[in-house]
Amino acid sequence: MAGRYRDKCCCRPFPYPVSLEVPMRSSFNAGWQVRPKQNPFSELTGAKSTPEPVTLPHDAMIGTERDPSASHDIGYFPGGVWEYTKAFEVPAEWRDRRVALQFEGVYRDTMVYVNDDFAASEPNGYAEFIVDLDPFLRYGEENTIKVDCRAGEDSRWYSGAGIYRPVHLWAKNPIHLAIDGVWITTPEIDGHGAVVEVAAEVQNDTAHTVTVRVSCEVRDPAGEAVASGNIPVTLRPHTTATARQRLAVADPARWSPDQPHLYSCTTKVAEAGSELDSDVTAFGIRSLQLDPAHGLRVNSETVKLRGACVHHDNGPIGAATISRAEERRVELLKAAGFNALRSAHNPMSRAMLDACDRHGVIVMDETWDMWTENKVNHDFALRFDERWHTDVANLVRKDRNHPSVVLYSTGNEIPEVGSPLGAARARDIAEHVRSLDPHRYVTTGVQPMLAIRGLIAKIPEILGLMETPDPSDVASPSPSAEEAEPQGVNTQMAMWAMVKDQVMQSPIIADGLEEVSASLDVVGYNYVSNRYLVDHELFPNRVIVGSETNVTDLGKDWPVICAHPHLIGDFTWTGWDYLGEAGIGRIGYDDEAPVDAGVPGVVAPFPWLVAHTGDIHITGVRRPASYFREIVFGLRQEPFIAVQRPTHAHKQIAYSGPWSWSDTIDSWSWDGFEGTTVDVEVYSADDEVELVLNGQSLGRQTTDEFRAKFAAAYEPGELVAIAYSEGQETARTALRSASGPLQLVAEADRAEITSGDTDLAYTSVRLTDADGIVNPVANRPVKVTIEGPAVIQGFASADHQSTEPFGSATCTTYDGQALAVIRPTGPGTVDLTFSTGGLAPATCRLTINEG
Repeated sequence: MAGRYRDKCCCRPFPYPVSLEVPMRSSFNAGWQVRPKQNPFSELTGAKSTPEPVTLPHDAMIGTERDPSASHDIGYFPGGVWEYTKAFEVPAEWRDRRVALQFEGVYRDTMVYVNDDFAASEPNGYAEFIVDLDPFLRYGEENTIKVDCRAGEDSRWYSGAGIYRPVHLWAKNPIHLAIDGVWITTPEIDGHGAVVEVAAEVQNDTAHTVTVRVSCEVRDPAGEAVASGNIPVTLRPHTTATARQRLAVADPARWSPDQPHLYSCTTKVAEAGSELDSDVTAFGIRSLQLDPAHGLRVNSETVKLRGACVHHDNGPIGAATISRAEERRVELLKAAGFNALRSAHNPMSRAMLDACDRHGVIVMDETWDMWTENKVNHDFALRFDERWHTDVANLVRKDRNHPSVVLYSTGNEIPEVGSPLGAARARDIAEHVRSLDPHRYVTTGVQPMLAIRGLIAKIPEILGLMETPDPSDVASPSPSAEEAEPQGVNTQMAMWAMVKDQVMQSPIIADGLEEVSASLDVVGYNYVSNRYLVDHELFPNRVIVGSETNVTDLGKDWPVICAHPHLIGDFTWTGWDYLGEAGIGRIGYDDEAPVDAGVPGVVAPFPWLVAHTGDIHITGVRRPASYFREIVFGLRQEPFIAVQRPTHAHKQIAYSGPWSWSDTIDSWSWDGFEGTTVDVEVYSADDEVELVLNGQSLGRQTTDEFRAKFAAAYEPGELVAIAYSEGQETARTALRSASGPLQLVAEADRAEITSGDTDLAYTSVRLTDADGIVNPVANRPVKVTIEGPAVIQGFASADHQSTEPFGSATCTTYDGQALAVIRPTGPGTVDLTFSTGGLAPATCRLTINEG
């Protein structure tokens, strides 16, 4: 049949040899070297840095020594310029292929050279880009790739540096599917079945008109073929054609957060019976609806987004986007009660999108943290105007087959959107997104303090025009614009928190943000939940999401969200602690020197490393705020006990910012603090809570926004919290003190992993008693040794002021725990031994299977 179509169209047969022995797509992550970049003139004088071998993804910044003079925004890591190089053989037969490199992310201002000739550049550190290698290759010889990248004064959080996301090598036949060229949608779904529309971009890079056949086969979650199609496509020379097929799938298993069923579609291009290219695309069958009367509906069921904002770093391994690290984060966040993630404030990695698809987590994928106004001196605002169309296209092309992606966010706290021309730009960007993908929704995270020009200066006027606020509601006098502006975004946000409840009632807010809000499908409210109901009265067609919120507001906000359909969810800042923005969630005490003259404590001094905010520590351990959230969400019946660290008992809190949680952990093991009175918080959804210590009641307290507080003098034993509803016990929980000899315990998250560049083993290290109860005050340095094909990718604790490098073989525990991240270098058996003075070593064995 292929020949009959070819004769009819007077097309010539495919004139190039066809071979699929060499994979069309392969990992290009192994065999790299990296070194600090030096210019040629320096090297002429003899100065030359030594390259180190690395496997991608790799973060060049995480291994550098931190510098107290560097920015707190990026955790006091210095910037720099790095050079990556790789040599690889190019077979002679590739002369008839189309060869390209696909970079998922390089931070930042990237320059790519092939055989020392400039090939491409990419200024955006989070954008994917493709480099055409054909003009530069030497066939049948060794070729070299060089990638230069830099970082410094260009981010408000830890960005990392280097080739931190995977790289893929493509070697395609001249007639082929475009890279990421298959787009699958499900435009029609009802009780009888679904229509799966497959649009495949086929490229003809030859000088001849050809007719090919494009076939599609859909398989269900069990791997059974359920639909197929096969059509001819004629392509003129040097053109791209879209082959579109509508396939019927009966009784589909739909994708949802609770049942994330995934289908696959194999798309093939063949000519005269010879296969030229193929692609396997995962997708989900699900419908979306959005309106203020029903909120967000997935498959006709209303879904409230229990969301977490997440920065892109992976804690102990820095910004390196290794697939297992992304998968583990999604697993732990889902287990902690979240059903949605917002990538803040840059496009989410492919690995995390894949994990969200598999685990049923809805995604708000974000583009930028700035448009045309800088937030730091050398950020992407310098290139935004010339690049935003391309960046949007890259985002959509990456996301469009992922059922987890429901919302595209076009920015975070963009200052321009409160002006008429800024609102016009917001509409332009939103319409560009819709033109590329009309099947999802567009949002933007709006913050009035930043978006409405001069709002800070107007605060005294606004407060004066309104009813005089209770002095207890306003923590400090309203700052002037001159006082606030030099302090940075986070300091301004802290100031804003002091007066926002009063200022947010002003009509200035509603008027200033009306136009940008009207351009969006969902309006993202950053830290302005007190306008949720006010704006519903003013704008009844508006759908709102809490795109960035504080966990301290969740107790009052979540019941409101559940009761009002125009509110579709809440995204806390943040679900997972992260590097940089050092100490924005810290608790400062009166025995600490103030750091920031404007708002003491907002900027934490060196050696602060992490933001110290979020439900989960950088090591993956849940903090008390996580359990509080789980109770508020209605996902946990048992109460939860959080105990103030006795090291800070009787101190006065000098600073607690909008991103701070209480200085507590879930432990009743405090050797050396017997008799010290500490604050105890109990989280519960019930009316009352009783606290019992070693059989003696410490009284009952009524819960207020899911919390009750007690004072207790520490004595070893058992601390029990009992929850009551209408006087009847509903549930109880207990903390027990560690007792007896201390022991070192090590446990890997999985006993078997695979070799290659995508897997990791996360091994927790704990100091416990014989019953496994962690002792948080028995901290000590632990050393790890490895026998077998593996290396240390990272070794860290949750210590927010640690000065120990993450790549070291030794780490001091914090709260009795640490985490070793092990990366395989090949198949085999790996024995890990953890040792510390005075205790028996802990061992752990890993089996690494062929990847």
